Amino acid sequence: MIRSFKTTTTARGAEAEDRALAYLLRQGLALVVRNYRCKGGEIDLVMRAADGTLAFVEVRQRSGRAFGGAAASVTPAKQRRLLRAAEHYLGTLDHTPPCRFDVVALEPGRLAWLPNAFDQNAGGDDGASWAAS
Repeated sequence: MIRSFKTTTTARGAEAEDRALAYLLRQGLALVVRNYRCKGGEIDLVMRAADGTLAFVEVRQRSGRAFGGAAASVTPAKQRRLLRAAEHYLGTLDHTPPCRFDVVALEPGRLAWLPNAFDQNAGGDDGASWAAS
């Protein structure tokens, strides 16, 4: 049986998100939404920290550390898409809680959680209508 590239890529992505979610839950964060999608982008995980801060989490997996590894693959263009999706998500809430953007980078034998990996001014987009704390 021939598997499509998209199916195996999607499965690997879901597995990476599962690992990241399990790790973040062990760190005391609570899952709010998984795979939030809107016209402007997608957020892998929306988590709530114990202090009420919303963490918009991008999960990146790479098979090696070439070209900077998984964390470096969150380019300014990707950051802008995450910012748009977060802005859209926040627009669905009654109030805007403190927010941050985290990255969970997975590489062979390694998981790195980078809280506050970037802010609302990332990627040269300073037009965000909300402030991260």
